[in-house]
Amino acid sequence: MSNPMRFLVFGCGAIGTYLGGSLAATGQQVVFLERPGVAESVRQNGLRIQRKDIELRVANPELVTDIGDALNHGRFDAAILAVKSFDTAALIEGLLPYSDAIPPVVCFQNGVENEGLIARVLGEKAVIAGTVTTAIGRRGLGAVVVEKLRGVGVADTAGRAPGLVDALNQAGLRAKAYSNSAAMKWSKMITNLQANASSAILDMTPAEIFTHPQLFRLEMRMLREALAVMRAQDIPVVDLPGTPARALAALIQAPAALSQPLLRRALGTGRGGKMPSFHIDLHQGRGRSEVDFLNGAVVRFGAKMGVATPLNRFYTDTLTALSEGRMPLDRYARRPEAFIRDARAEF
Repeated sequence: MSNPMRFLVFGCGAIGTYLGGSLAATGQQVVFLERPGVAESVRQNGLRIQRKDIELRVANPELVTDIGDALNHGRFDAAILAVKSFDTAALIEGLLPYSDAIPPVVCFQNGVENEGLIARVLGEKAVIAGTVTTAIGRRGLGAVVVEKLRGVGVADTAGRAPGLVDALNQAGLRAKAYSNSAAMKWSKMITNLQANASSAILDMTPAEIFTHPQLFRLEMRMLREALAVMRAQDIPVVDLPGTPARALAALIQAPAALSQPLLRRALGTGRGGKMPSFHIDLHQGRGRSEVDFLNGAVVRFGAKMGVATPLNRFYTDTLTALSEGRMPLDRYARRPEAFIRDARAEF
């Protein structure tokens, strides 16, 4: 191995544990920034990453609970950010007093707007777009299982974090560099949108949604809105590590008789055997949803580009209201006919 890199990882959530733990277990120098209670638990139990029949362990992860303390550990080559998008603004605001010492932030968050937010606060050169296509399951604090190994994508670092892709690959993360970061992030968002908001709203599995003919057609219409917004911005769909996004885009625009059985089968294996993130967040009662950063982003960019996005707006408004308690959870739960009726009224 060449000289190890030094990474600052924001949080020990599923992605932070997977990326940071994999790097630490294979010889990179990693410091995790976490809340005090979580940090103490992870300190005691260490980090565990299960990959098929191999378990990576980091017995004594280096954790700090204050950004100032983290930066006192010396210069970092890169930071890894994978917190929920609704936590980004507060986190970045907390970094502002230390902006001169923050290394380039590799933003592995879902959505297409977090990089811009970071850049406005820390500067354009302080952010590197990233995406994770590997399916990760969380087993507890500091413990994850790799459900489907695909890889990670990072924007061409252009000298901002030399050796980043090599370090990620040495950790077994299957990294690939992309020259078009917008294409990478938007293509990932297309994969995230599938049966995500609708699964939460309807309390149905993605397989159930993709089996129901009318729900399937609504999903395809919602996804076509997103693809139209991409086209309006001249952003191409690109394949991601282990994820044929271009084939997915072609199926989204194909007749239902062809696309429905293929997408139903692909979605069944692609979710890694778990419910989508929006469903998990809603039914754990978190009170917040990332829907505004995915479907909502389609709406915002659609408005800028003059592309109508009525279904993405309906999904966003409905799931936001459910998450905030302004709409009862049983409004559409297991009631596809009511959902279809109200969604169709939007266009």
